Amino acid sequence: MYITVLPLKTCTLRLWHEGDEESLAVHANNRNVWINLEDRFPHPYTLQDARNWVRRAHEDPNQLNLAIVVEGKAVGGIGLVFLQDVYRHTAEIGYWLGEAYWGRGIATEAVKAVTEYVMGHFQIYRVQARVFEWNRASYRVLEKAGYRLEGRLERHVTKDRKVTDENIFAVVRRD
Repeated sequence: MYITVLPLKTCTLRLWHEGDEESLAVHANNRNVWINLEDRFPHPYTLQDARNWVRRAHEDPNQLNLAIVVEGKAVGGIGLVFLQDVYRHTAEIGYWLGEAYWGRGIATEAVKAVTEYVMGHFQIYRVQARVFEWNRASYRVLEKAGYRLEGRLERHVTKDRKVTDENIFAVVRRD
């Protein structure tokens, strides 16, 4: 069973629900957020995009998608994709946070909490994250959350007409 609410010191993690759309659209509609995410995250990010996301955020049983909530408002998102086949004991984590909330330790706390949750409740031995070369803030979030850099995929990503490297960070359960 997936988590539905996880209260933390700096934020609450919970399932996306109706009523999150307006705040989601405000915080997601930011080029500085978009530049660090896959192209499936739209830019500009409209209220209709937010409605679509909230409606389908929980459709895929191989994903866990949570809102990062501060003071009652959804200001970011964090999620896991549970990989399949020979990768079935691996999950990939992704996250974003509205720029107004950067630098407060919110993303680090959320990443730690979700990582601990998935490692403690599922047969997951590895959680990995992919980070574009230029996103040094995300490197710091992952390192503070206990992840380590495992490798670099050279010229692996094309974002905003720029080809760049992608770095793979992971935390591994050794039991």
